[in-house]
Amino acid sequence: MKKPFALADMLRRIEKAIQPFPKAAMFELYQRGYTSLFEQLISCIISIRTLDETTIPLSEKLFARARTPEALAEMSPGELEKILTGSQFPGQKVHTMLGIANVAIEQYGGELPADYTVLTGLKGVGPKCAKLALGVATGAAGISVDVHVHRVVNRWGLVETRTPEATMEALEAIVPEKKWIDVNRLLMPFGKHICVLHAPFCSTCPVLAYCRQVGVQKHR
Repeated sequence: MKKPFALADMLRRIEKAIQPFPKAAMFELYQRGYTSLFEQLISCIISIRTLDETTIPLSEKLFARARTPEALAEMSPGELEKILTGSQFPGQKVHTMLGIANVAIEQYGGELPADYTVLTGLKGVGPKCAKLALGVATGAAGISVDVHVHRVVNRWGLVETRTPEATMEALEAIVPEKKWIDVNRLLMPFGKHICVLHAPFCSTCPVLAYCRQVGVQKHR
């Protein structure tokens, strides 16, 4: 018999359990001093379909060369693509990043506004990156759902959704707004290291008492 969901307690337990593991890329980069909305958005673009272990060093490599829209806009597509080699779809990301930089310069005086509608209006920027960049850089409430968060909350039985986008909407309807930024901050490393895709570590999971283990056929 599983306990009724108590999200605050679950998140507290998860925060303790993930202490030995690396932070999610965007939060780690913020801690390293890359705190502007522009830097966070650019790092999130790099992270698309790319592991954190690659995202963090590539972001730092890029920021050693360009940390502002003006500096990035001065780079050639070839130079930028060379830096992004190792991420997925580097050529596509080059055009997205240069587009973001140019819009920031031409329309906003070199500083992106902390506005979700503006960010999602930028070509190549989806809800996940917009909400995550705003949440990390400015503290704005938003739930960003990647494959790990999507898997975890569906495995718990907290939601029943087919896509990360649907999961994001479902979570925003049931999670208190003050906890929104914690969803990605905590559940991404939890899903990456504990509640993994194949054979999750259920025997040592801090929230097993709450988890319905939906779809789990084999665990450790």
